[in-house]
Amino acid sequence: MLQRIQTIYLFLVFILAGILPFVFPLWKMTDGKQYYFMSAMAYQILFGLSTTLAVISIITFKKRQKQFVYNRLNMILNLILLGLFVYRSLNLSGGTPVVSEKGIGMFLPIFSIVFLVLANKAIKKDEDLVKSVDRLR
Repeated sequence: MLQRIQTIYLFLVFILAGILPFVFPLWKMTDGKQYYFMSAMAYQILFGLSTTLAVISIITFKKRQKQFVYNRLNMILNLILLGLFVYRSLNLSGGTPVVSEKGIGMFLPIFSIVFLVLANKAIKKDEDLVKSVDRLR
């Protein structure tokens, strides 16, 4: 059923991982150039996998356990992406004048993780409801 709340959360994850990285830069260089995710292959792959997993999770709405697993994998991907951002920002900011300010694009994985956790809670609630109804039969 596509009208469930977890589908809305997963659609928001799709927007956060698939559309907004094209809009918001990850950080801004000192010369004024904005650094988007398309500049590094690792960021492209991780954002692409996250978007793909969100779409697959939306499509597999009938199989709640698989949907739950796909969301967990998506959370791990977003944590890796967040770790790369933190590593990059700690190494480039501070002493070196290469990065002047961080962009909102660095926070997209955090929002994705929050929505994935909310989606998993809703999936768990649906699964518990189905199990309780099966118990009554």
